[in-house]
Amino acid sequence: MTVGEARAETAAEAAGEAGRASLRADAWHDLRRRRTFWGSAATLAAVTAMAAFPGLFTGTAANEGCDPNSAKLGPSREHWFGTDLAGCDYYAHVVHGARPTLLIGVAVTLSALAIAVLFGTLSGYYGGVLDTVVSRLTDVFFGLPFVLGGTVILVAFPGHGVGAMTLVLVLLGWTTMIRIMRAQVIAVRDADYVQAARLLGASDRRVMARHVLPNAIAPVIVVATLNVGNVIVGEATLDFLGVGLQYPQVSWGLQLGQAKDAFMVHPHLLIFPAAFLSATVLSFLLLGDAVRDALDPKLR
Repeated sequence: MTVGEARAETAAEAAGEAGRASLRADAWHDLRRRRTFWGSAATLAAVTAMAAFPGLFTGTAANEGCDPNSAKLGPSREHWFGTDLAGCDYYAHVVHGARPTLLIGVAVTLSALAIAVLFGTLSGYYGGVLDTVVSRLTDVFFGLPFVLGGTVILVAFPGHGVGAMTLVLVLLGWTTMIRIMRAQVIAVRDADYVQAARLLGASDRRVMARHVLPNAIAPVIVVATLNVGNVIVGEATLDFLGVGLQYPQVSWGLQLGQAKDAFMVHPHLLIFPAAFLSATVLSFLLLGDAVRDALDPKLR
Protein backbone atom coordinates (compact mmCIF):
# COMPACT_ATOMS: atom_id res chain seq x y z
CA MET A 1 0.00 0.00 0.00
CA THR A 2 1.44 3.36 -1.01
CA VAL A 3 1.57 6.42 1.22
CA GLY A 4 -1.21 8.07 -0.75
CA GLU A 5 -3.43 4.98 -0.48
CA ALA A 6 -2.76 4.75 3.25
CA ARG A 7 -3.72 8.39 3.70
CA ALA A 8 -6.87 7.90 1.64
CA GLU A 9 -7.88 4.88 3.69
CA THR A 10 -7.15 6.74 6.91
CA ALA A 11 -9.33 9.62 5.75
CA ALA A 12 -12.11 7.20 4.80
CA GLU A 13 -11.89 5.52 8.19
CA ALA A 14 -11.98 8.89 9.95
CA ALA A 15 -15.09 9.82 8.00
CA GLY A 16 -16.67 6.48 8.87
CA GLU A 17 -15.81 6.89 12.57
CA ALA A 18 -17.34 10.36 12.53
CA GLY A 19 -20.52 9.00 10.96
CA ARG A 20 -20.76 6.18 13.50
CA ALA A 21 -20.08 8.58 16.35
CA SER A 22 -22.85 10.82 15.05
CA LEU A 23 -25.21 7.84 14.84
CA ARG A 24 -24.36 6.81 18.41
CA ALA A 25 -24.86 10.37 19.64
CA ASP A 26 -28.23 10.61 17.90
CA ALA A 27 -29.27 7.23 19.28
CA TRP A 28 -28.28 8.20 22.83
CA HIS A 29 -30.10 11.52 22.49
CA ASP A 30 -33.21 9.65 21.37
CA LEU A 31 -32.93 7.10 24.19
CA ARG A 32 -32.64 9.80 26.85
CA ARG A 33 -36.05 11.15 25.87
CA ARG A 34 -37.82 7.81 26.32
CA ARG A 35 -39.48 7.03 29.63
CA THR A 36 -39.59 3.33 28.79
CA PHE A 37 -35.80 3.32 28.50
CA TRP A 38 -35.26 4.86 31.92
CA GLY A 39 -37.94 2.72 33.54
CA SER A 40 -36.57 -0.53 32.15
CA ALA A 41 -32.97 0.53 32.87
CA ALA A 42 -33.84 1.32 36.49
CA THR A 43 -35.62 -2.02 36.94
CA LEU A 44 -32.72 -3.96 35.43
CA ALA A 45 -30.22 -2.01 37.55
CA ALA A 46 -32.13 -3.02 40.68
CA VAL A 47 -32.31 -6.68 39.61
CA THR A 48 -28.61 -6.67 38.72
CA ALA A 49 -27.72 -5.22 42.13
CA MET A 50 -29.92 -7.88 43.74
CA ALA A 51 -28.12 -10.62 41.81
CA ALA A 52 -24.61 -9.28 42.39
CA PHE A 53 -24.98 -8.13 45.98
CA PRO A 54 -27.85 -10.00 47.66
CA GLY A 55 -26.46 -9.02 51.06
CA LEU A 56 -27.58 -5.44 50.41
CA PHE A 57 -31.20 -6.59 50.30
CA THR A 58 -31.35 -9.39 52.87
CA GLY A 59 -29.21 -10.66 55.70
CA THR A 60 -30.56 -14.19 55.33
CA ALA A 61 -28.79 -16.71 53.13
CA ALA A 62 -30.70 -19.01 50.81
CA ASN A 63 -32.19 -22.01 52.66
CA GLU A 64 -31.04 -20.58 56.02
CA GLY A 65 -33.12 -20.53 59.18
CA CYS A 66 -35.93 -22.65 57.75
CA ASP A 67 -38.58 -23.77 60.24
CA PRO A 68 -41.04 -26.44 59.02
CA ASN A 69 -43.46 -25.35 61.71
CA SER A 70 -43.68 -21.94 60.01
CA ALA A 71 -44.22 -23.28 56.51
CA LYS A 72 -46.51 -21.48 54.03
CA LEU A 73 -47.16 -18.46 56.20
CA GLY A 74 -48.44 -15.34 54.46
CA PRO A 75 -46.61 -12.02 54.30
CA SER A 76 -45.94 -10.49 57.72
CA ARG A 77 -43.66 -8.00 59.45
CA GLU A 78 -41.17 -10.80 60.18
CA HIS A 79 -41.36 -12.39 56.71
CA TRP A 80 -42.17 -9.73 54.12
CA PHE A 81 -43.06 -12.25 51.40
CA GLY A 82 -44.16 -15.01 53.76
CA THR A 83 -42.49 -18.43 53.97
CA ASP A 84 -42.22 -21.31 51.49
CA LEU A 85 -43.13 -24.98 51.79
CA ALA A 86 -40.09 -25.67 53.98
CA GLY A 87 -40.60 -22.65 56.23
CA CYS A 88 -37.78 -20.60 54.66
CA ASP A 89 -38.02 -16.84 54.33
CA TYR A 90 -39.56 -16.28 50.89
CA TYR A 91 -38.18 -12.76 50.47
CA ALA A 92 -34.63 -14.10 50.87
CA HIS A 93 -35.37 -16.79 48.28
CA VAL A 94 -36.66 -14.22 45.81
CA VAL A 95 -33.57 -12.07 46.30
CA HIS A 96 -31.13 -14.97 45.90
CA GLY A 97 -33.13 -16.35 42.99
CA ALA A 98 -32.21 -13.32 40.88
CA ARG A 99 -28.56 -14.39 40.47
CA PRO A 100 -28.92 -17.71 38.58
CA THR A 101 -31.81 -16.38 36.53
CA LEU A 102 -29.99 -13.24 35.40
CA LEU A 103 -26.62 -14.98 35.09
CA ILE A 104 -27.95 -17.64 32.75
CA GLY A 105 -29.87 -15.12 30.65
CA VAL A 106 -26.89 -12.80 30.15
CA ALA A 107 -24.28 -15.56 29.74
CA VAL A 108 -26.34 -17.41 27.13
CA THR A 109 -27.02 -14.23 25.18
CA LEU A 110 -23.38 -13.06 25.20
CA SER A 111 -22.14 -16.50 24.12
CA ALA A 112 -24.72 -16.74 21.35
CA LEU A 113 -23.85 -13.19 20.26
CA ALA A 114 -20.16 -14.08 20.03
CA ILE A 115 -20.96 -17.15 17.90
CA ALA A 116 -23.25 -15.11 15.67
CA VAL A 117 -20.77 -12.27 15.17
CA LEU A 118 -17.86 -14.58 14.37
CA PHE A 119 -19.46 -17.13 12.07
CA GLY A 120 -22.14 -14.81 10.69
CA THR A 121 -19.49 -12.30 9.62
CA LEU A 122 -17.21 -14.93 8.08
CA SER A 123 -19.96 -16.76 6.21
CA GLY A 124 -21.62 -13.58 4.98
CA TYR A 125 -18.35 -11.98 3.88
CA TYR A 126 -16.69 -14.94 2.15
CA GLY A 127 -19.75 -16.93 1.01
CA GLY A 128 -19.06 -20.13 -0.89
CA VAL A 129 -18.58 -23.43 0.92
CA LEU A 130 -18.22 -21.78 4.34
CA ASP A 131 -21.53 -19.98 3.92
CA THR A 132 -23.24 -23.18 2.81
CA VAL A 133 -21.96 -25.18 5.77
CA VAL A 134 -22.89 -22.49 8.30
CA SER A 135 -26.33 -21.97 6.74
CA ARG A 136 -27.19 -25.68 6.69
CA LEU A 137 -25.95 -26.16 10.26
CA THR A 138 -28.04 -23.18 11.31
CA ASP A 139 -31.10 -24.70 9.62
CA VAL A 140 -30.60 -27.96 11.53
CA PHE A 141 -30.40 -26.25 14.94
CA PHE A 142 -33.17 -23.81 14.03
CA GLY A 143 -35.51 -26.78 13.69
CA LEU A 144 -34.94 -27.79 17.33
CA PRO A 145 -37.61 -26.32 19.64
CA PHE A 146 -35.98 -24.23 22.34
CA VAL A 147 -37.80 -25.53 25.43
CA LEU A 148 -38.46 -29.06 24.12
CA GLY A 149 -34.88 -29.47 22.96
CA GLY A 150 -33.57 -28.22 26.29
CA THR A 151 -35.89 -30.62 28.13
CA VAL A 152 -34.68 -33.64 26.15
CA ILE A 153 -31.01 -32.81 26.63
CA LEU A 154 -31.30 -32.02 30.33
CA VAL A 155 -33.31 -35.16 31.05
CA ALA A 156 -30.63 -37.23 29.29
CA PHE A 157 -27.86 -35.67 31.42
CA PRO A 158 -29.10 -35.28 35.02
CA GLY A 159 -27.17 -33.63 37.83
CA HIS A 160 -26.76 -30.32 36.01
CA GLY A 161 -26.20 -26.84 37.41
CA VAL A 162 -25.93 -23.29 36.11
CA GLY A 163 -23.00 -24.15 33.82
CA ALA A 164 -24.80 -27.06 32.17
CA MET A 165 -27.98 -25.01 31.77
CA THR A 166 -25.98 -22.24 30.11
CA LEU A 167 -24.30 -24.63 27.66
CA VAL A 168 -27.59 -26.26 26.69
CA LEU A 169 -29.35 -22.95 26.10
CA VAL A 170 -26.39 -21.59 24.11
CA LEU A 171 -26.52 -24.71 21.95
CA LEU A 172 -30.15 -23.97 21.11
CA GLY A 173 -30.15 -20.17 21.17
CA TRP A 174 -27.67 -18.86 18.59
CA THR A 175 -29.54 -19.48 15.33
CA THR A 176 -31.65 -16.31 15.06
CA MET A 177 -28.76 -13.94 15.70
CA ILE A 178 -26.42 -15.65 13.25
CA ARG A 179 -29.04 -15.44 10.50
CA ILE A 180 -29.49 -11.72 11.08
CA MET A 181 -25.73 -11.15 11.27
CA ARG A 182 -25.12 -13.02 8.03
CA ALA A 183 -27.87 -11.10 6.21
CA GLN A 184 -26.50 -7.76 7.42
CA VAL A 185 -22.96 -8.61 6.34
CA ILE A 186 -24.16 -9.67 2.90
CA ALA A 187 -25.98 -6.34 2.57
CA VAL A 188 -22.90 -4.35 3.64
CA ARG A 189 -20.02 -6.22 1.99
CA ASP A 190 -20.66 -4.75 -1.47
CA ALA A 191 -21.17 -1.16 -0.29
CA ASP A 192 -19.08 1.55 -1.93
CA TYR A 193 -16.97 2.27 1.15
CA VAL A 194 -16.14 -1.43 1.51
CA GLN A 195 -15.13 -1.67 -2.15
CA ALA A 196 -13.03 1.48 -1.76
CA ALA A 197 -11.19 -0.03 1.22
CA ARG A 198 -10.45 -3.17 -0.78
CA LEU A 199 -9.16 -1.18 -3.75
CA LEU A 200 -6.86 0.73 -1.41
CA GLY A 201 -5.28 -2.57 -0.36
CA ALA A 202 -6.91 -3.19 3.03
CA SER A 203 -6.82 -6.82 4.17
CA ASP A 204 -10.01 -8.82 4.65
CA ARG A 205 -9.55 -8.74 8.41
CA ARG A 206 -9.22 -4.97 8.38
CA VAL A 207 -12.21 -4.54 6.09
CA MET A 208 -14.39 -6.75 8.29
CA ALA A 209 -13.25 -5.14 11.55
CA ARG A 210 -13.25 -1.50 10.39
CA HIS A 211 -16.02 -1.30 7.82
CA VAL A 212 -18.31 -4.33 7.71
CA LEU A 213 -18.83 -5.23 11.37
CA PRO A 214 -19.51 -1.71 12.76
CA ASN A 215 -22.15 -1.13 10.09
CA ALA A 216 -23.81 -4.56 10.38
CA ILE A 217 -23.95 -5.30 14.09
CA ALA A 218 -26.63 -2.84 15.28
CA PRO A 219 -29.66 -5.06 14.46
CA VAL A 220 -27.93 -8.01 16.13
CA ILE A 221 -27.39 -5.98 19.31
CA VAL A 222 -31.10 -5.19 19.38
CA VAL A 223 -32.02 -8.86 18.96
CA ALA A 224 -29.51 -9.81 21.67
CA THR A 225 -31.15 -7.38 24.09
CA LEU A 226 -34.55 -8.88 23.38
CA ASN A 227 -33.07 -12.38 23.57
CA VAL A 228 -32.05 -12.01 27.23
CA GLY A 229 -35.71 -11.91 28.22
CA ASN A 230 -36.50 -14.92 26.04
CA VAL A 231 -33.66 -16.93 27.58
CA ILE A 232 -34.80 -16.04 31.10
CA VAL A 233 -38.30 -17.26 30.22
CA GLY A 234 -36.85 -20.48 28.77
CA GLU A 235 -34.71 -21.08 31.86
CA ALA A 236 -37.66 -20.46 34.18
CA THR A 237 -39.81 -22.82 32.11
CA LEU A 238 -37.24 -25.61 32.36
CA ASP A 239 -36.98 -25.06 36.12
CA PHE A 240 -40.77 -25.06 36.40
CA LEU A 241 -40.94 -28.39 34.54
CA GLY A 242 -38.39 -29.89 36.92
CA VAL A 243 -35.61 -30.49 34.38
CA GLY A 244 -33.61 -27.32 35.04
CA LEU A 245 -31.92 -26.26 38.27
CA GLN A 246 -32.57 -28.50 41.25
CA TYR A 247 -32.95 -27.94 44.99
CA PRO A 248 -31.05 -26.71 47.06
CA GLN A 249 -30.35 -24.20 44.28
CA VAL A 250 -32.68 -21.20 44.21
CA SER A 251 -34.24 -19.53 41.18
CA TRP A 252 -37.51 -17.86 40.30
CA GLY A 253 -38.44 -20.76 38.03
CA LEU A 254 -37.93 -23.26 40.85
CA GLN A 255 -40.12 -21.16 43.12
CA LEU A 256 -42.87 -21.13 40.53
CA GLY A 257 -42.60 -24.90 40.19
CA GLN A 258 -42.92 -25.40 43.93
CA ALA A 259 -45.90 -23.05 44.12
CA LYS A 260 -48.03 -24.60 41.38
CA ASP A 261 -49.79 -27.07 43.69
CA ALA A 262 -50.39 -24.61 46.53
CA PHE A 263 -51.34 -21.47 44.63
CA MET A 264 -55.05 -21.49 45.43
CA VAL A 265 -54.44 -21.77 49.19
CA HIS A 266 -51.16 -19.83 49.42
CA PRO A 267 -51.09 -17.39 46.48
CA HIS A 268 -48.01 -15.53 47.76
CA LEU A 269 -45.87 -18.51 46.72
CA LEU A 270 -46.62 -17.73 43.09
CA ILE A 271 -47.25 -13.99 43.09
CA PHE A 272 -43.85 -12.71 44.27
CA PRO A 273 -41.47 -14.73 42.05
CA ALA A 274 -43.84 -14.29 39.09
CA ALA A 275 -43.88 -10.52 39.63
CA PHE A 276 -40.07 -10.27 39.71
CA LEU A 277 -39.69 -12.59 36.71
CA SER A 278 -42.30 -10.70 34.68
CA ALA A 279 -40.79 -7.30 35.55
CA THR A 280 -37.31 -8.45 34.51
CA VAL A 281 -38.41 -9.98 31.21
CA LEU A 282 -40.64 -7.01 30.39
CA SER A 283 -37.76 -4.61 31.12
CA PHE A 284 -35.46 -6.41 28.69
CA LEU A 285 -38.15 -6.38 26.02
CA LEU A 286 -38.88 -2.67 26.50
CA LEU A 287 -35.15 -1.89 26.52
CA GLY A 288 -34.70 -3.80 23.27
CA ASP A 289 -37.60 -1.95 21.65
CA ALA A 290 -36.18 1.40 22.77
CA VAL A 291 -32.72 0.57 21.43
CA ARG A 292 -34.20 -0.62 18.14
CA ASP A 293 -36.17 2.59 17.68
CA ALA A 294 -33.13 4.70 18.57
CA LEU A 295 -30.76 2.91 16.19
CA ASP A 296 -33.17 2.88 13.26
CA PRO A 297 -33.73 6.44 11.96
CA LYS A 298 -36.78 5.27 9.99
CA LEU A 299 -38.63 4.55 13.24
CA ARG A 300 -38.02 7.94 14.85
